[in-house]
Amino acid sequence: MIFRILAALAVVTFVAGPVDAAETKVAVAANFTEAAKEIGVAFKRKTGDDALFSFGATGQLYTQITQDAPFEILLSADDERPKKAVADGFGVPGSVFTYAIGKLVLWSKSPDVVKGEDTLKTAGFTKLSICNPVAAPYGAAAVETMKALKLYDTLQPKLVVGANITQAFQFVDSGNAELGFVALSQLKGNAGGSRWMVPQDLYKPIRQDAVLLKKGAGNTAATGFMDFLKGPEARAIIEKYGYVFGSET
Repeated sequence: MIFRILAALAVVTFVAGPVDAAETKVAVAANFTEAAKEIGVAFKRKTGDDALFSFGATGQLYTQITQDAPFEILLSADDERPKKAVADGFGVPGSVFTYAIGKLVLWSKSPDVVKGEDTLKTAGFTKLSICNPVAAPYGAAAVETMKALKLYDTLQPKLVVGANITQAFQFVDSGNAELGFVALSQLKGNAGGSRWMVPQDLYKPIRQDAVLLKKGAGNTAATGFMDFLKGPEARAIIEKYGYVFGSET
C-alpha cells in the first residue's frame, strides 16, 4: 500500500513539474529598442517564454535575414521590408501588420537651440545628426523633411550620418552634433533640451510593420509573441513610448 501511494505521488509530481520555456529570436529596428525590451519583459511574465532581441537599422537587419540569420520575427521601422520579406520568400504570407507608427523630432540637448523649422532655416549650427536614410526609415523621413522645406542642399554639408537611429541620437547626446533628427521614443523620460515635433505633412508616416519569418512559423513562442504584440499590454507600452498603436490607423 505504501509503495502504491509513493508511486502515485511520483506521477503527480512529474505531471505538475515545470515545463521548459520556449524562446524566439526577434530582429528589431533600433528606434524601438527600449519599448521592445519592456514588451519582452511583459511577454515573459505572461507566457514564460523569452524574446531574444537583436537591434539595428532595418536595412541591415533585412540584409542579415537574406543571409540566413536565425531571426524568426522582424519588427521593422518601415512597412516596405516586411512586405518584401514575404515577396522574397522569407516571410509568412498574411502575417504582416502595423504594430506602431513613429514620430520624428528635431532635438538638441541645449534648451535654446531648437525653435521650430526656423532653426533649420537659419542654420546657425555646425553639425546636424541624422541616421542613414538608405538603411533607416527615420533617416529617410529626415531627408524628406529637409526637402519639403527646400533646405536639403543647404544643410547637406552639415549632416553627420549615423548607421542607425541609436547612433544618430548618440551624436547629439554626446555633443558631437548640436542637434539632430531622432525618434520621439528616444526622448522618453528626457524633458531637457529643446525639441520640435516635425509636422506629419513634411514626411510620410513612419508605419512600422512586423512580419513572422518562415524560420519562426513552427515556433509557438514566435507566433505567441506576434499575438502578444497586438494585445492591450503591448499597446500600453507602445503608446507610453510616444508611438501611435498600429491598430488605431
